[in-house]
Amino acid sequence: MTLQQLRYADAVAACGSISEAARRVFATQPTLTEAIRALEEELRVAIFTRTNRGISVTREGEEFLASARQILDDASRIAEKYTGKAVRRPQFAVSCQHYAFAVDAFMEVVKANGADSYDFTLRETVTSEIIDDVARHRSEVGILYLSKRNERPLVKILRKEDLVFEELFAARPHVFLGRKHPLATKKTIQPKELDAYPYITYEQVTENALYFSEEVMGAIDRKKNIRVRDRATMTKLMLGLYGYTVSSGANSKAYAADIVAVPLKLDDTIRVGIVRRAGIPLSTQGAAFVDALKTHTARR
Repeated sequence: MTLQQLRYADAVAACGSISEAARRVFATQPTLTEAIRALEEELRVAIFTRTNRGISVTREGEEFLASARQILDDASRIAEKYTGKAVRRPQFAVSCQHYAFAVDAFMEVVKANGADSYDFTLRETVTSEIIDDVARHRSEVGILYLSKRNERPLVKILRKEDLVFEELFAARPHVFLGRKHPLATKKTIQPKELDAYPYITYEQVTENALYFSEEVMGAIDRKKNIRVRDRATMTKLMLGLYGYTVSSGANSKAYAADIVAVPLKLDDTIRVGIVRRAGIPLSTQGAAFVDALKTHTARR
């Protein structure tokens, strides 16, 4: 197994096509095909499946590529240290629920990155896709929360996918609403007081939406419900309709001028944390991102 073979495999996975990967790494298609065949034969694992629609990565291939990319990143850092030239663009991907502090931490990693070029991804998505992204190696780190309502089923799913949950912080539930909302000046809010207002939640595309919900107080308990897919829409509806949502209380400076967080009288605890693959160390970017998350959440 050589670094060149790892580079070829990484390129094929990124492009989804032998011809496109060959152009990217300046090799002929037969050379690339033979290198991948020899690599799979040596490792006794099928990294790719080949169909009429192109090439896709197998489950075993995803695990192999996660390790291969760490090796390529390490090799690039060594080359850069001793030659002054980076030979590989840093790559990093995160999948998370809609948390402003995660965006702030991601921006810190991007700003601190010293490479001339990089390939970073931040996916704000539904809970089931966060778990799937990390399990399938599409993202290195996921961010979600556990509570009384969802902890048992989610922990079971994480264990099945060989993932671990590492807590960042625990918080009591808070109601997020606009500063002009009639309840915005209260010191605490009772769930019953919210009945007159629309409860705005993030839509979960799964049959287990109750457990995958991003909000600790399920919409099934509310009289008025609105489901959205993005944070900007949620904020606009909160301000325009006297709507509200329920989260950890970790508000971002970017939203502090318009949105307030008021403690909710609800017997539950929100445990926000990262999800990562068990037994696989974080990359340089992954470790920097987690450190930034800890810094931002410590300021809560």
